[in-house]
Amino acid sequence: MLEYILRRLLISIPLLLGISVVAFIIIQLPPGDFATAYQQYLINQANMSPQEAEKAANEYRKIYGLDQPVPIQYLRWIKGIVTEGKFGYSFAYKQDVAQLIAERLPRTLFLALAAHLISTLVGIIIGIYSATHKYSLGDTFATVFAFIGTAAPRFFLAIVIVYYLVIQVKYPYVNRFVSPQYAFAPMSWEKFLDILKYSWPVIAIAGFGGVARNMRVMRANLLDVLNSQYVTTARSKGVRESLVVYKHAVPNALHPIIMYQGTVLPYMLQGELEAAIVLNMPSLAPMFYSSLVNQDIYVSGGFLFIYSVLLVVGNLIADIMLSVLDPRIRLGQ
Repeated sequence: MLEYILRRLLISIPLLLGISVVAFIIIQLPPGDFATAYQQYLINQANMSPQEAEKAANEYRKIYGLDQPVPIQYLRWIKGIVTEGKFGYSFAYKQDVAQLIAERLPRTLFLALAAHLISTLVGIIIGIYSATHKYSLGDTFATVFAFIGTAAPRFFLAIVIVYYLVIQVKYPYVNRFVSPQYAFAPMSWEKFLDILKYSWPVIAIAGFGGVARNMRVMRANLLDVLNSQYVTTARSKGVRESLVVYKHAVPNALHPIIMYQGTVLPYMLQGELEAAIVLNMPSLAPMFYSSLVNQDIYVSGGFLFIYSVLLVVGNLIADIMLSVLDPRIRLGQ
């Protein structure tokens, strides 16, 4: 097992480097840079002449290395990550990107992991019920729910929830992650409940599509397993139906769900990003969006790099979980 994990980690290093190159190139594609936006700010807000603003913008580029070729900028950026653990300097926030990510990443991971946990557990439970009650009223309702959950855009759900909470019920717990009295307090049960008061809309929106997908996958695979020969044999021997389903069929039907866990965290981060932007939550999502708009390249690149690391780590964890669940995979290593 240890050799397998080390081999996967070694393979992930060139993969992450390749992803970082592609990400850095993509965020450099829009015309202009942060100094361009800074130049427009000087003209519109500081009442500078275009010539003075252009001169100030060029000096800004020289100070922060934006006048260097893109390969040089990338090498400086990746060298800072590898040797110093620094992701560059945020031009908009006037702060090191690593500090910004360290401040907001725990909130983002909490929201994404909570949505993932709920979507997985609820989706599996509904999928088991639907497979064992095939074509019943509950199965039909769950299938319709799954199609809606798969098709509904999460940003639209976020807008609907914000409208309902703010306009209809005057819900006071919006646009924050925690109440001011708990902002610097150590974690406690009261603080955890306070966080849930603010974060449950984001968790619900990010996890809604995951529930639908997990339900459909679990239902389809469990139906296939229930029609297998060994299940038929167990039933013919008089084994209780509950034992057949939960001891023999469900563990084998869980394989696709577990394999999916490797990519589900970035999927939940995407859902959290859409919902958090609409609700203006103090997580990575609004900061990432503003960095794309302002071309704050090191913030965007740092977020995409962390996103890639989570994807690779998630796939590794999924492989380990699958090998623990299925001994045949361990023997195949």
